[in-house]
Parts: sequence; structure tokens; C-alpha cells
Amino acid sequence: MTKNHHIDNLDRKILLTLRDNARTPYAEMAKLFSVSPATVHVRIEKMKQAGIIEKTYVQLNAKCLGYDVCCFIGINLKTAADYQPTIAKLDKIEQVLEAYYTTGHYNIFVKIMAKSIDHLHQILIHKIQAIDEIQSTETLISLDNPIKREVSP
Repeated sequence: MTKNHHIDNLDRKILLTLRDNARTPYAEMAKLFSVSPATVHVRIEKMKQAGIIEKTYVQLNAKCLGYDVCCFIGINLKTAADYQPTIAKLDKIEQVLEAYYTTGHYNIFVKIMAKSIDHLHQILIHKIQAIDEIQSTETLISLDNPIKREVSP
């Protein structure tokens, strides 16, 4: 179980700034928050050590890279024991961006990005539905993503 860590107002401001732009210089944040760059550095390092900040990354624009179809696939497994082998196989499919082990109608719910409906069709037939442990799938195509954000500290 993950331990919740206490953060104060300065930590929260730093996290919000980094969430919006992870490349914001420490000196710029220090000036904004009326503290020294060393204070910002120490706070960030402490939050990394605590696991609050896991990593920083570049967010790619999928549409600019030619990925026009976002979809979600509900997956039903043949047996509960098929979970780990299925996840291992799904992890090898580069178009699978996220996977969730869920309760309810599906055992696994995945997010996929494809270049076109035909590309999605090929992924479904030759990669996902070719996994022996999968009993059935249901595909939901996203028409829009009006809300997209990270959690707030």
C-alpha cells in the first residue's frame, strides 16, 4: 500500500508548476514563490524520494504523429489465471497505452491509439484477439477527449 505524504503550500505550488511545465527552471519557481532556488531544489528532491514525483516526461501530440483513433477495449479473459500472461502479451503491443485490471463487466480495460480505423482493425485481429487467453473483447471508440488532466496535489 502506498503511504500518503504530507505536502505543504510551497510543495503544492511547486507540483502545480511542474505539472504544467516540467521544464520550469528552479530559479524561476524560486522567484515566483519568494524562496531560494536551493529551497526549490531540496523540496523537489524530497518529493522524489517520497515517491510523490515519479518521473518527468515529454507529452507527445498523438494527432501530430498520425494517431487519429483513440479507443478503449474491454477484455474478458477465459479464466482469472489468464490475467498475468495476458498483461505480459498486451505490454508487447506498442499501441496499448494503458491497461487496467477492473471489476465489473470486463477483466481488463485498455486504451489504444491507432492511426486509422483500418489500423485499429489490424491491431484487434492480429494482436489483441490473437491472444489465446482472451475470451472476448468490446471496443469503444472515443470521439473526443474534452477533459484531460493530472491529479491535483
